[in-house]
Amino acid sequence: MAEAGQMATSQQLALALFEDADGEGLSVDNSRSDVGFARNNILIRIVDLGVAARRLIDAAYFIVASDVAQRDLYDVELDYFKWLMRYSSRNNTHLEQVITEAQKALIQATSTTDAGDDRPFGSTQLIGRISYQGGRFQFRVPPDLIGLIRGPGKSHWLSLRITSMFTLSYARVMYDHLLPFAEDGQTDWIPLDELRGWQGEMGANAQVFKYFKRDWLDPAVNQINEVSDVSIKYETRTMQGSRKIGGLRFRIVRKDLAERVLHTHEHAQAIYQTLKHEIGLSTEQFNLIANDRETYTDARLEQAIDRTRLSLKLGKITKSPAGFYMQALKQGWVVSEAEREMMQVQQGLALREKQEEDTKAAAETRMALQTAALEVNANERLRGEMRRGWEAYETATPEQRDDWRRLYKKTPAGKLTLRRLNIDPMADLTAITFEQYPELRDAFAGYVFAQTKQTANKGGGEATR
Repeated sequence: MAEAGQMATSQQLALALFEDADGEGLSVDNSRSDVGFARNNILIRIVDLGVAARRLIDAAYFIVASDVAQRDLYDVELDYFKWLMRYSSRNNTHLEQVITEAQKALIQATSTTDAGDDRPFGSTQLIGRISYQGGRFQFRVPPDLIGLIRGPGKSHWLSLRITSMFTLSYARVMYDHLLPFAEDGQTDWIPLDELRGWQGEMGANAQVFKYFKRDWLDPAVNQINEVSDVSIKYETRTMQGSRKIGGLRFRIVRKDLAERVLHTHEHAQAIYQTLKHEIGLSTEQFNLIANDRETYTDARLEQAIDRTRLSLKLGKITKSPAGFYMQALKQGWVVSEAEREMMQVQQGLALREKQEEDTKAAAETRMALQTAALEVNANERLRGEMRRGWEAYETATPEQRDDWRRLYKKTPAGKLTLRRLNIDPMADLTAITFEQYPELRDAFAGYVFAQTKQTANKGGGEATR
């Protein structure tokens, strides 16, 4: 492998894990300036960890990475945690064994130095205290690791892009080690002993290459090619002066997007949230799904989700959406192309109807606004006319005032106003009367304005002639 790059990133990892490693002669400034080690070729040695325990660590680290804040204790639903780690057993004793295994496992970081044997070394637990009770799952992660998990450029083993479909421990270990080289397309020559060391204890047979190849190497390569987002091939090289295999080099090709079958934790979380909160599955129903994930794949789960959603829209579900969903899942019900086309037609009709309603409502709103504007203008004009009419009345001669008051009482509008206000039509309209009846004053002022306007129009006509 690229030993210089590994040494640099291993030093950075050791410093990130253990701040007191600066006594080993490492550059603190350099290590802290490049915390984003996930995008580099890093040798991270996770030892003594099986497939189920790795899934537990993946789920825990995903929760840490996606939480809005860094926490001393992480607390989530037990069902949700099992869902993320794809735990398919109801046996709590087995779960406790997986937890114990995860707590015993370590991350180790080492690098070589110019001093020879005096090399930096860092080691820490992958996860701390774990407990579950009353449907809740609680765990702690070493503080040194939380910063790495939540920091920019997370490493591939931190579960953001790690498959949970592996069933072979060595396949998962190999995937973790080879994934950082996917962009380069190949690794350097890797010593055979180093390949064996990725797993930890492998047994005596693994020391013989043909058995290592048969029992470990080839099954791992086949599973990586089958379930992951990369395809790998390897070639061997013999030791100098010998026919024994001394090292391997891997070629790595990312699959086309359409061929990738890698299921990220983000995807699993989205399915879980839909089933939990939208459809309302119970713990028992989640367990039924988890116990047969080989049959109930993500694709099948999503097909049943589509079927349930469509049936809800069509009003075909009258009791339990969760019960309908489980039946659709077990029976493999899907949404047919005819139903999809029907829904598209209905949605088109509904959209067209809504657009017509919106257009009609907009037109009615415009008419109402125009009417209101006309009413406002009319009221403003009427108030202006009454104001000018009263001003004309106050500036007129006493004889003209008497004449307007007398004539107003004879008009149909004047008679109606007096009768409505219970005013004696024979009584004189005095200043006190106008002050007592503002409505009478406004009506009278409008009458005066009309009289003065009519007089002005006659005068203008005579001037024109």
